[in-house]
Amino acid sequence: MRKVERVIGAPIDVLDWDTALGRLHDWASRHESRYVCICNAHSIVTTSQDPSFGKAVQEADMATPDGAPVAWMLRKLGNADQARINGPDLMWRYCSQAAQRGDSVFLYGGAPQTLEILQRKLLAAFPGLRIAGAISPPFRALSAEEDAQVVAEINASGAGTVWVSLGCPKQELWMAAHRGSVRAVMIGVGAAFDYHAGTIRRAPKWMQDRGLEWLHRLCSEPRRLWKRYLVTNTLFVSGALRQLAARR
Repeated sequence: MRKVERVIGAPIDVLDWDTALGRLHDWASRHESRYVCICNAHSIVTTSQDPSFGKAVQEADMATPDGAPVAWMLRKLGNADQARINGPDLMWRYCSQAAQRGDSVFLYGGAPQTLEILQRKLLAAFPGLRIAGAISPPFRALSAEEDAQVVAEINASGAGTVWVSLGCPKQELWMAAHRGSVRAVMIGVGAAFDYHAGTIRRAPKWMQDRGLEWLHRLCSEPRRLWKRYLVTNTLFVSGALRQLAARR
């Protein structure tokens, strides 16, 4: 049974790793058209600022607590054992299990070079993994004909899951728009393709464990990410404190 908590208004699933992976496998085995949002503090704040993005998260089949602040909030709301279910690790763990089961996956997003490296690294790590296809879409919006071709290629591949790396909020809007037409589970994993390919360096484990992965990314790309992390993190903290105060 699905349990959801509101974190500053955004519906986030309360679940452990086994439950998250089990849901993906169950849906994928039946080729159900569903989508999953991986929500960090930036995502939570954006749901209240961007109506279309907020609608996409509200209607997601699963929204996991990515980012230490979101998992921390769920623990403060009474879910003491809530772990951080983040995109890169969810993708890696699922691919490990999929390789053992013989399930196929599809990769959508990322630069062409990133996709090539990613596929080599996934197959090296999981020799039994079946990568049914990979598409690096252009940065521009696709025409209706191009979009139909993408959907047809994904469906013809037979993949049970589509791992989507388009960045927030583009990937969430893409998944929401394609539920019902893509016959697979779509999971938006942000920078996971770049992390696993090694084109972007992920924060050291000790920073991840202490909730400082955002700081590592900010230091790596300050010009692009300063507003996302400094502004939205501040808004998240203030919203979280108001929510906790209201509960008391």
